[in-house]
Amino acid sequence: MPEEKKNISPSTCSDKEDDAPLMLTRMLIEEKGFSADDIEHDLSITTRFNNETVVSRITSAIRIADRWVMIIRYAPGSIVTRTRAAVAAARVLDDAGQIPLAVVTNGSELEMLDTYTGEILGRNFADIPDREELAAKLDDLRYEPFINEKKRERELRILNAFDVDL
Repeated sequence: MPEEKKNISPSTCSDKEDDAPLMLTRMLIEEKGFSADDIEHDLSITTRFNNETVVSRITSAIRIADRWVMIIRYAPGSIVTRTRAAVAAARVLDDAGQIPLAVVTNGSELEMLDTYTGEILGRNFADIPDREELAAKLDDLRYEPFINEKKRERELRILNAFDVDL
């Protein structure tokens, strides 16, 4: 089960794809109080199953006080088909612990999910907590690592299967 993490160069994205993530980042900074240093862009998880290598992109990840708190995955099309892969990505991106929140958006629709339960916590940008709210909740958020290798492999397989055509 080879797994590799690497950054994707922003130049690999078309200009049209860059607009929505850029606007979302701008809103996170201007309206939600995050700093540019809180947000890391263009992360990826590479999986290989059944001779199929898939690079799953994570548009942005937010870190507060050296803890990942949320990932954001942007992709055009239906967000309903993207939620399970976003949860899988949040569960396996960081070996130190599962990232507690995942946001999926296509630029107009949005869902924010609890990555432990899969529960939808919000359906629009206003539902995303601001930096101050998230910082206050740091001690209440769960950061348990995926130590069960079978469960971890299952999440990687889900990510691989859902993102094979992206």
